[in-house]
Amino acid sequence: MKRIDFTYEYLESELKAIKQHHYECISCIDYVNKKAANQLAAKTVVLRVDVDFSVKKAERLLDIFNRLNVKSTFFIRLHAPEYNPFSFENYRIIRKIIETGHEIGYHSEVVDLSHIWNEDPSICLTRDIRTINAMFDIQIKGVASHGGMTGLNNLDYWKDRKPADLGLVYEGYDKEPSYNIFQEAFYISDSEWIRWKCYDKGVRQEGDNRSPSEHLTHKHNLIHLLIHPDTYYNKHFYE
Repeated sequence: MKRIDFTYEYLESELKAIKQHHYECISCIDYVNKKAANQLAAKTVVLRVDVDFSVKKAERLLDIFNRLNVKSTFFIRLHAPEYNPFSFENYRIIRKIIETGHEIGYHSEVVDLSHIWNEDPSICLTRDIRTINAMFDIQIKGVASHGGMTGLNNLDYWKDRKPADLGLVYEGYDKEPSYNIFQEAFYISDSEWIRWKCYDKGVRQEGDNRSPSEHLTHKHNLIHLLIHPDTYYNKHFYE
């Protein structure tokens, strides 16, 4: 397996390659709206950022996105022990994300919350969304379920529910026709930390650890690219 140094410079080069292949990079909510209006570009990348551990690192990605004029959805956690989204600095960064035209979504841990607090999961979810909306003066349209260390699957909450039931437009892996991106797109993720992985219309491509730019020659019309700020660094992972 080829070694990859996941530097910020490397990520920027990957996004530049995507732009050079004439892909339009958009947020998740832009995807929903453009799909509904039949206005998706012939070559589209839906860019998603899961902010698992560091809002500070998310700002580094944001600055790259803004230099390249690409849009994304940043999914933030509310109860992470690793960061407080309402701290002085993190609030500033999240406001910057919003003010430069990107989407904020909620990185939901609703099953974890319900289990730990012994509270109804729907109450937990609606309360969290209401809190984020009030703090940042926005209306969250989508959530993406976070995979944590509890052994519980936060996606289980959605087995018998639809996003519209909670006043939402989409969930990151929902199969509603208005979204359904995991089943319809070529999905690439850095979530294995030291290598890429990919799925073709929901089917894992075993052994395929090529980078996003290496997939571009296949001319996928729709790519869903998930990245995590925590994967990237200046010189090395432990800096």
